[in-house]
Amino acid sequence: MVRFAIVGTNWITEEFLKAAGEAEEFALNAVYSRTEEKAQSFAGKYGVSHIFTNLEEMASSSEIDAVYIASPNSLHAEQAITFLKNGKHVLCEKPIASNTYEISNMIKAAKENGVVLMEAVKSTCMPNFGAVQSSLQKIGPVRRYFASYCQYSSRYDAYKQGNILNAFKPEFSNGALMDIGIYCIYPLVALFGRPDKIQASGHLLSSGVDGEGSILLSYQGMEAVVMYSKISNSALPAEIQGENGNLLIDKIHTPEKVEIHYRNGEVENLTVKQEKHPMFYEVKEFIDCILQGKQQSDLNSFHTTMAAAEIIEEARKQMGLRYPSDEKMNGE
Repeated sequence: MVRFAIVGTNWITEEFLKAAGEAEEFALNAVYSRTEEKAQSFAGKYGVSHIFTNLEEMASSSEIDAVYIASPNSLHAEQAITFLKNGKHVLCEKPIASNTYEISNMIKAAKENGVVLMEAVKSTCMPNFGAVQSSLQKIGPVRRYFASYCQYSSRYDAYKQGNILNAFKPEFSNGALMDIGIYCIYPLVALFGRPDKIQASGHLLSSGVDGEGSILLSYQGMEAVVMYSKISNSALPAEIQGENGNLLIDKIHTPEKVEIHYRNGEVENLTVKQEKHPMFYEVKEFIDCILQGKQQSDLNSFHTTMAAAEIIEEARKQMGLRYPSDEKMNGE
């Protein structure tokens, strides 16, 4: 069994625990919250006896082996490093940090302390993404990757009423690119690596974060188009176009149906049955890394995490999107 602690008591943590409960090796052993009342309330739902309101105390506790961090993005790096330095494995919700400077420090801490650090991107751990990877050669030389994730945020309604919630606050390193654009970028990097050129544009809200945007990425022999938004909806599937056919993915953030449409009109269904919660596969990958003595995931590797962050950072730079967390990166 791997004894977990959780940092963050929000809806995504609830989903994580639903998924993790399907993993035989998972045990929830501790809960952290800034207030004891909230920690007690959340821990009571899951029969957890160990609660903490001090992060350092939790990190040094002998009652846990690993931690799932789902706090605001701007807190990820500092919190993760605290656990890593105490010899605890860290599964950190995406985006794993505010920028590449923070990620470099997190990876350094993981390596120095011989523990697993993994970004919790569910899509690249799911069986249907594996089906995409293993069948990519069937469509011939790839010429275009297209991914769209546009989901109108209920928090945007509050924003328009003058109530700016955390999802639209730059001090928490938030916005559309960090929150959902990453779901388009991470699979791209996992499949094709770093691009040669990036061109980005986006709509910045008055709060200082982006509401939506588009990125054009150039590779040798192909290009990628990424669209994302928290202020509009889209039902478009993702598509990878090759010279022999096109590979359709129903949802880039949660791939559940995958098909190849060949030029001759033939359709091949590549869909793999996924009976588990979508987040189960990232939990399982993380636990397997721990039990197998790996330091990083083969699916959500340090290389993929850093390359995706580099793209996001460059896109933000071109859009004029800056976070307070970037000040340390620039030595300010």
